Amino acid sequence: MLWRRLAAALAAAAALGATPPARAFDLIDTSGKPQRLADLKGRWVVLNFWATWCVPCIQEIPEIAAFRRDHPEVAVIGVAIDVEDEAKVRAFAKKVGHDYPLVLSNDTVEKQLGAPKALPTTRIFDPSGKLVYDKPSRVDRKLLETLIRVPSKA
Repeated sequence: MLWRRLAAALAAAAALGATPPARAFDLIDTSGKPQRLADLKGRWVVLNFWATWCVPCIQEIPEIAAFRRDHPEVAVIGVAIDVEDEAKVRAFAKKVGHDYPLVLSNDTVEKQLGAPKALPTTRIFDPSGKLVYDKPSRVDRKLLETLIRVPSKA
């Protein structure tokens, strides 16, 4: 199970005090569309790691969706890490308001992105593609607007 391997990797990284490296990515979302950091140059990019069993993840998804609707100039991508049942994850994402591109984690995705230390984790890349934020904790629309320095539309 991918989430068990992730948990083991997270524990090992925490024990070593490691942080995931900033990496370019070339992913395919559940709609079959490419999500490449290189193609998003010139835009802020928000990557959010979550799982269906993670209560704080579920609580932040509507906030992230609202942020994306208010700021279409920012690219927002969700990465679901528990994908034993792909159809269940897609249905769950839709149910909780995940209306932005969704990538289902697998070995290829994990190699490109590295594993987050905990869930939820949000990574933000500036318009030049540099990783400027990588923290495990809940985010909301106001925090995202502050971090990305876009005016609030709420």
